Amino acid sequence: MFRLYDTRLRAVTEIQPARRGQLRMYTCGPTVYRPAHVGNLRAYLLPDLIRRNAERHGLSVVACQNITDVGHLADDDESDPQGEDKVLAAAAATGTSARQIALRYEDEFRASCDELNLLPPDFAPRASESIETMIDMVRRLIDSGHAYPVPTGSVYFDVRTFADYGAISGNRLEALRPRSERTPHQSDGGVDADKRFHADWALWKAAPADRELTWPTPWGTGFPGWHIECSALSLTSLGDVIDIHTGGIDLRFPHHEDERAQSDSLAGREVVRHWVHCEHLLFEGRKMAKSTGNVVLLADLAERGLDPLAARLAFLEHRYRQQLNLTWDTLTAADATLRRWRERVADWADEPSRPMCAEYWARVAGALDDDLDTPAALRALRELAADEQIPAGSKFETFAAADRILGLDLVRLVGRPRPAPPPLPEGAEAKLAERAAAREHQDFGASDRLRTELAALGVSVVDTPEGQAWTVSPATP
Repeated sequence: MFRLYDTRLRAVTEIQPARRGQLRMYTCGPTVYRPAHVGNLRAYLLPDLIRRNAERHGLSVVACQNITDVGHLADDDESDPQGEDKVLAAAAATGTSARQIALRYEDEFRASCDELNLLPPDFAPRASESIETMIDMVRRLIDSGHAYPVPTGSVYFDVRTFADYGAISGNRLEALRPRSERTPHQSDGGVDADKRFHADWALWKAAPADRELTWPTPWGTGFPGWHIECSALSLTSLGDVIDIHTGGIDLRFPHHEDERAQSDSLAGREVVRHWVHCEHLLFEGRKMAKSTGNVVLLADLAERGLDPLAARLAFLEHRYRQQLNLTWDTLTAADATLRRWRERVADWADEPSRPMCAEYWARVAGALDDDLDTPAALRALRELAADEQIPAGSKFETFAAADRILGLDLVRLVGRPRPAPPPLPEGAEAKLAERAAAREHQDFGASDRLRTELAALGVSVVDTPEGQAWTVSPATP
């Protein structure tokens, strides 16, 4: 079977599903209030790779990925009923309804997932359509002594009733500082006044009836907390034994700690067997954020003439739990590699069929089983492509098998007429040859100068393990 790094256990662990032949997996889905950028999308490649590799082992995978369309406040750890809901804020900014905003960005998210060749989940429940389930779970938590209502109409989870809190993130209750200490501007303690303990969080938040996205409950009109949503949707869709739960590393605390405490308290058992997290993505050395002006969408790749799957290949060049610094150079290089591999796979497909190369396939499969070591799998494929001793038919079969997990659509050109590449502008061919010679002689000053000159002609050049590669801007004649 295969192994993954379990955040709670802090070890690479063998994955053995609780149900024979079936793996159940939950992924924290998007909050649909803005477009998903490539930093967001990296986290969704992780469950896709797990699913594809598990299916290679003959497992049937049941996957659930929720849609958060209510209750996720701008401050994820905020208990303030007056806190700004991300979806409502986006609706107010555009003069539309919360539902219109949510459906718009849900559709855009699904389109981006399709472009990245991510397999769709079996269940994709919306939080707003499961409110009754959440209300019932809050009631059960109150009845069991794990939660308490307050006079304002909110309901809090009593964290001190869950002895193992902090197992995922390593945070200890006694070390957690009160919110008023973490945000000095709240001099009076503000929203924490009703809590029994400062680390308790809101399961249900009271709100005025005229606020959009509120529902009546025995405690008063309000809306669900973000954390209870994932407990409700995962337990309802997958049951109280979930083999793998994935998400971005930023969700470890408080979201996944709170979700685990709620779900385990409701089920009376450890619900999630393995917690698996994806690391952050940087772009040009900075965290991708609207405030820093470096948000990159898949549409931005298309505008530069790059295949969206170049982003998928760039992600695969790093292990999922390594921080990745993405750049336009790495995306351009990935695009060049994709195009070259597709052409070679199509050429190999024209040759007599041969069995997969056992040695190289063992390296690829072994790397994927070893905590999704995708960089090692790609290295094996590069070496296979360059190995003149391996028949073309064997190369084709091995690349095609690997691509069923890597999902790069490497067989796209097989059996199809191939479009001619755009012609190089006048003078570009000579400059490319001159630059290749400069690189060979390690004259990097000349190499950089020629790269700039080529860019002025509309030719983007990057250096790859196989040598320099280039693309011609679609606007270049």
